[in-house]
Amino acid sequence: MGDMNTKDFLIGSLVGGIVGASTALLLAPKSGKELRGELNEQATIAREKTNQFTNNAYEKGNEWANYAKEKSNNIAKVVSEQSAQVSEKVKEVTNSVRGEADEVKQSAEELAQDLSGDLQQSGEEIAESVKNEVDDIQNKLEEEKEAQRTL
Repeated sequence: MGDMNTKDFLIGSLVGGIVGASTALLLAPKSGKELRGELNEQATIAREKTNQFTNNAYEKGNEWANYAKEKSNNIAKVVSEQSAQVSEKVKEVTNSVRGEADEVKQSAEELAQDLSGDLQQSGEEIAESVKNEVDDIQNKLEEEKEAQRTL
């Protein structure tokens, strides 16, 4: 805010000085040749001051542009580094999850094999038991047939 007031004051002083000098020249009792000479001098002074202000503004603009470029490059670098870190973390988590999934899959396959073996063994035991019962029933039937023949 202080820079703006100083800047406004300087611009106002410059414009006021130019207007005052022009008024003084125009109202002063001088010959046309002297008046034209002084107007030329004042115009040259005003042109030089304008060039100085233009150069100062150009330099300040370049300084601000370089500052902004530097800051944006720093921000881009930080964002790039952070995105690389996030990407690396995601890769680590993904690999970890894949490893755990592979372990779960392997455990499930082993469990399925164990259950399959248990079921096969149980099935064989059941089949043997059923066979024994069928044999017992056949033996009893044969005994009853023998008993009926003997009667």
